[in-house]
Amino acid sequence: MISFSRLSLAGLALTALLATPALAANCGNNSSGFNAWKADFAKEAKKAGVKKRGLQALAGTSYAKATIVADRNQKSFKYSLDKFMKVRGTNTIIAQGRKRKARNPAFYASLEKSFGVPAGVLIAIHGMETAFGGFMGNSNVVSAIVTLTYDCRRSDFFRPHAIGALKLIDRGSISPGTKGAKHGELGHTQFLPGNALKYGVDGNGDGRVDFYNQADALASTANYLRKKGWKPGQGYQKGSHNYRVLKEWNAASVYQQSLAIMGAKIDG
Repeated sequence: MISFSRLSLAGLALTALLATPALAANCGNNSSGFNAWKADFAKEAKKAGVKKRGLQALAGTSYAKATIVADRNQKSFKYSLDKFMKVRGTNTIIAQGRKRKARNPAFYASLEKSFGVPAGVLIAIHGMETAFGGFMGNSNVVSAIVTLTYDCRRSDFFRPHAIGALKLIDRGSISPGTKGAKHGELGHTQFLPGNALKYGVDGNGDGRVDFYNQADALASTANYLRKKGWKPGQGYQKGSHNYRVLKEWNAASVYQQSLAIMGAKIDG
């Protein structure tokens, strides 16, 4: 057993004290330290396997103030189910969703055959996230996700998604100018970049994964749910295993409940 002298213990304590400011500098609550932080994060990104194009994109990011405002002002967790469904226009999503399924039944059947996720769930997600691709966001994806990683509120959560975004740039799946939602979500169903990197699949057979292509986005969404534990052939209403899997898509309970309700009505 190794014993430490009082001197060595004091040295360790001093080291910890000296290290504290450096740790605090790893995040920030305003734009003032953003550029200095980016330089440090670039080293971390390079160590994680990010290549030249991704590092160049990181260097070109700017502090996304609108993203921070949106992150501080999320309301979904505060709404009642009725209020949430009204605000999100779920009756319209259901009506349009039924028509979309009827127009292309073979496509949705192929997704269910491959991944076990029924059409209603995927169509409900698609409608809820972007009004079926009608609005996929106008924020710079890389700046948004890098800003959230810098911000002290949820740095650890967003870090793998920032790395993911930079790797997607290296792969050519997105560009430094790609636009998405305020939190850096991508494409038709608003994938966070780390999830896009991990769960993205080629849904239309063209040899690449493009989240701004509907087939790729919906196939990737089905793949994500399956990998998160979705059990084919089982229901997804409240109390079921698959209902719990829906929470993997969005942590707000009202969102989870809405997907189950809309999905059943679209499938019905």
